[in-house]
Order: sequence, then C-alpha cells, then structure tokens
Amino acid sequence: MAAIKYWLWLANLPKLGSQMKLTLLEHFGEPDKIYYSDKEEYFHVEGMTRSAAEALENKNLESADRILGDCDRLGLRIITKQDAEYPDRLRNIYDPPLLLYVQGRMPRFDEEVAIAMVGTRRASSYALEMGEKLAFQMAGMGAVIVSGLASGGDASAHRGALRAGGFTAAVIGGGHDIIYPRENQYLYEDIAARGVILSEYPPGTEHIGGHFPVRNRIISGLSLGVVVLEAPAKSGTLITAGRALDQGRDVFAIPGQVKTCEKARPAGKAAAGPLGRPRSHRRSAAYRSGSGRTHGAGGRSGGGNANSHPPGPLRPDCAGTGQDRDPGERKALLPGCRAQIKEGKVRDRHRDARRSDGRSRRP
Repeated sequence: MAAIKYWLWLANLPKLGSQMKLTLLEHFGEPDKIYYSDKEEYFHVEGMTRSAAEALENKNLESADRILGDCDRLGLRIITKQDAEYPDRLRNIYDPPLLLYVQGRMPRFDEEVAIAMVGTRRASSYALEMGEKLAFQMAGMGAVIVSGLASGGDASAHRGALRAGGFTAAVIGGGHDIIYPRENQYLYEDIAARGVILSEYPPGTEHIGGHFPVRNRIISGLSLGVVVLEAPAKSGTLITAGRALDQGRDVFAIPGQVKTCEKARPAGKAAAGPLGRPRSHRRSAAYRSGSGRTHGAGGRSGGGNANSHPPGPLRPDCAGTGQDRDPGERKALLPGCRAQIKEGKVRDRHRDARRSDGRSRRP
C-alpha cells in the first residue's frame, strides 16, 4: 500500500506531461525512486526541463492519501503499468496510462477477442439498432465489447453485449463517482456488476471535454480492432479510429444508409459510412450462421436474427498488439473492408485499388 502512494503521486503530479512521467519511470525504474531523488538527479533524465524539475519538487502526498481513501470507499482497485494484471496490449502503445482505476472484474485482455465499438453521441436510429445488434452477436460468441459509456453509439454497444449475457468494458473520461452522462446511470451500474469500468482519472475528476480524446487511446489500445458505428467529420469517434490505426489496429465501419450518409457528409469530407461488402464467397469461421452464410459488418446474416446467439466462440488470433496478425485472419475476426481514417476521411481500400489498365478492381 505504501508503494502505491508514489504511483498516485507521480500520475497526478500537475504541470508534468504524460510523456515526461513515462520517461522518468523508464529512467528510475520505480516511482518511489523518482520521489526521493533530488533536483540535480532529475536533470540526468533525457528531455528534462527546469519547469518539469520544479514540478517534481512537490513532495506532497496528501492527494495520494485522499485518492486511496476514495478508492476504498468506492470499491475501486488500482492497477499500475508494472503490474502483471495490466494488459500488454495497452502497455505497448506509445502513451500508456501509468495506472488504471478499476471497478468490476478485470478480464485478461491479452487472451480475449476485445473489439471496440464507437459511435457519435447523436447517432441515428439505424446506427443504434445496428450497434446493439452487432455487439449482441459478437458478445454472444465470446468477444469482449469495449466502448466509452457515452450516450448514443457507445451505449448501444454496451447494451447489446449485456443483453447477450456477454462481457463489456467501459473506459470513462473522469472519476468513477461522477456518472456521465446521468442518463446512463443504470447502464453504468449494470456494467460495474457484470463487466468492468476503467479510468485513468481518480475519483472526484469531472468528465470534461479534453479528457475524452485522451481516453480514446485506451479504448483502442485494449482492443484488437475498432468498429465505427457512425461518425460525422471531426468527431471524437474518428479520433478513436485514428488512434487505432496509429496503434496498428484494424478499423471497420458499419455500412450506412445512403440518405443518412449524404446528409451527414459535409462537402469535401467523408463521414464514417458504407465501406463496401466483404467478398461474397469468403467465409468467416467466427461469423458463420446456421445456414452457412457469412455475417457482414453491417449485420446481414443468413437465417439468424438479433435475438439468437450465433454459434461458435470467437478467439484472438494473437495476444499482441494487432500488428503481427496474418492478413487472412484479420477478415476472420470481422469480415469486411478495412477502413483507413485519416484527417476525418474514411475510404475503402478495395475501392481505391486500381488495375494496371486504370479500371477499378472489384473485390
């Protein structure tokens, strides 16, 4: 318990960037060694500035003691970056959180097929329906559904997983004791009881706008792939998709309705919409229905429905970050075309492929 105080001191030290905290941890090895070092030793750390060294001279542990008390009151556990329970997938991203506050049961993410599902807060009824349906199907086959517990698309994914009796993980942008949005209070309680709620922010932290883009790296970092339900240009959903691509994850999108996509797509920008269908003759062991037809990313199935469990468990094709998976197996995880989302644009790789004669190549 004494050692965790120094993790809390470092993680919540103001005026010190996250990258500098990670660099300090790499240099000294343990937070308590950072705490007991003097100012001259800090300047041996690469990239150390005078302002950062001055911030490290704040040795007050009152905040750490308060956080420990709050965690005990709320029934939260703290997992640090050096704990065995901390997922390797998350540890290996560029900017992993130093620690996580955990409410519920922490799964072994590295051994699970964890799929992130994200969507705009103002999702259409079509996106909400498809998000809940797809989450229901994947959770029913054993996938862990990861999302952000926001209203709209995120909430539909969590609901679908819970309705299937599956496991879902919510990554929030504030303290566990401040439920945001308030409309998701019952959903929050259900996830805490049957899944897990994670945050890098201590109890008492408000869910402010700047926290959500930061927490998105955790959503994608815990997952093998990210499914975009619906996203207007410049949305937080596309930030998550961009983070996923940076982390080497696969990104997919639910095919949208034509009228909806045209309305949501500003001139010169592409909203997360239809990316094309998977190859019609390529079957997926993970998504094979009773009639033998493949489920597309948009939820099409042969003979199944949203209230029946598709047979066969999902399994991870690797326990790593998603960068070393065989391209053929990526499609077995989620059939469909990989989305490349950069600068607010979504495009279909198959659509952009060209033959040598200049004509489009059909998948």
